[in-house]
Amino acid sequence: MRHALLTGLSLLLLAGLGAAATAQPRLPPSVLPGLGTADPRRPVDFRAEPWRALGRVQLEIGGRCTGVLVGPRLVLTAAHCLVARRAGRLVQPGSVHFLLGHDRGSHVAHARVTAYRTGPGFLAAGASVASDWALLTLDQPIGTPGHVLPLLRQAPAAGAALMLGGYQRDRPEVLLADTGCQVLGLGAGADGRPLLLHDCAGTSGVSGAPLLARGPDGGWAVAGVAARAAPQAARGLAVPAEAIGLPP
Repeated sequence: MRHALLTGLSLLLLAGLGAAATAQPRLPPSVLPGLGTADPRRPVDFRAEPWRALGRVQLEIGGRCTGVLVGPRLVLTAAHCLVARRAGRLVQPGSVHFLLGHDRGSHVAHARVTAYRTGPGFLAAGASVASDWALLTLDQPIGTPGHVLPLLRQAPAAGAALMLGGYQRDRPEVLLADTGCQVLGLGAGADGRPLLLHDCAGTSGVSGAPLLARGPDGGWAVAGVAARAAPQAARGLAVPAEAIGLPP
């Protein structure tokens, strides 16, 4: 019964995603998708743990998302961030850049993407949310110790504390984060693959950002990658980190 309810919630969130995707950036934050009537997001220090592993994923044709270093040369983000909207297809890897620790026009490190791998079955149009992830391979190892986060091998239980931060459309030059949210539960998409439901506030631009949770050792880890936001509430869907396989 619990799984059925969560699956229904997943589908309910998915039903409103078209409105979220077309929301205009000039709308006040209170009505931006993924925020609801209250906005708990606050700027966080990009130099502090765990935020120092985050950066901005930027396309040369325009378009920005968030990504996180999960290896010396590996960045995790959302696959839909790599889609050229007008052409309706994935962009070439070399036209994608990762700006680690981006803040007001400067950054800690910069690398170009040489290759990427998307979730199984991801299509530029009509893709399942559960396949909406991508691993970017960088042209140089900017993921130095302290700037890389591990993936959780098991999704956190409902009620577990989360944080979500990224370079969001209303303030793309700084890291904004909701540091007081939680897991609502595990659901499933129409294809039956797992999804993580959360109540973290985050709007356009936070796609690809890591849902951060405490791991078994007490350190920060990636619980999932933000993929979709509800149109009028602080709710979202993420691909659980356990569904993303890192190369050996």
